[in-house]
Amino acid sequence: MIVNPIGDITYVHDPTMIKDGDTYYLYSTGDNIPIRCSADMKIWSSCGSVFRANPDWVVKAVPGVTQLWAPDIVFHDGKYYLYYAASTMGSNGSAIGLATNTTLDPANPAYAWVDQGMVVSSQKTTSWDLGYNAIDPNLTFDKDGQPWLVYGSWWSGIAIEKVDPATMKPAAGEKVINVAAQPSPHSIEGAFITQRGDYYYLFASHDLCCKGVDSTYNIRVGRSKSITGPYLDQAGKPLTQGGGTMVYKGSTRWRGPGHNSIYIEGDTYYMVYHSYDADAAGAATLRIEALQWDADGWPQSPSALLGI
Repeated sequence: MIVNPIGDITYVHDPTMIKDGDTYYLYSTGDNIPIRCSADMKIWSSCGSVFRANPDWVVKAVPGVTQLWAPDIVFHDGKYYLYYAASTMGSNGSAIGLATNTTLDPANPAYAWVDQGMVVSSQKTTSWDLGYNAIDPNLTFDKDGQPWLVYGSWWSGIAIEKVDPATMKPAAGEKVINVAAQPSPHSIEGAFITQRGDYYYLFASHDLCCKGVDSTYNIRVGRSKSITGPYLDQAGKPLTQGGGTMVYKGSTRWRGPGHNSIYIEGDTYYMVYHSYDADAAGAATLRIEALQWDADGWPQSPSALLGI
């Protein structure tokens, strides 16, 4: 099923979606992390932003930062955790932050986003094979309920770290494990891990975003029975060696689909992502579709199956 959302759905990059009560909330890259809301996942409207201005620690830690990037939101133990990235284009001098709230409803008297500061950071390096770029966070949980933070963009690829449940941040000195990478030009980012059956599925975006109709982003996937890998694609190639089974590479109209998140409702896994609409001068546009699963348990995009 393809949802075909309408309303305030343009200029959406790197979307993540969650439901609180009867309302769906969508967070994405932008000034102060914009919020959109919907009663039915189809008609979307603006609902403000998470921050009024970038947190002070962000301004000091990442000089030149403007918009905050690629948020990820989860509900855990009575609280909403929203992870976000601070960086500048083409640099791995970056940081991931965390904000929390007890409700997503702005009309609720308890509504208040509280910034919890830095989660992880990365330092600038000119070597593409060394170091991670601490952006594109995704908080995920293993089968025992242990939280893990997935992040990374270009450079050394995608990393995963165990998270301390008391702080919801990795402890100092926690081991960083590589779970996916691309050979030169190192174009992999926007990872998201979800669980289905016996497997963890790692989705990631390959190639180039942010170029309008010339974007070559595409969504690929691998899976593992361990949250730390090794993740293999359908042909058995490790994601750490450039593997990844294609989920959706776009169409004549929908160019460069990528940076997807997964929202689960009942037994349905919704793939939430952005794509560049060739019918709207390449505007980054929200897309939502319910994944299908083949007989071997691999996810399939309805858009890809229909060739649209």
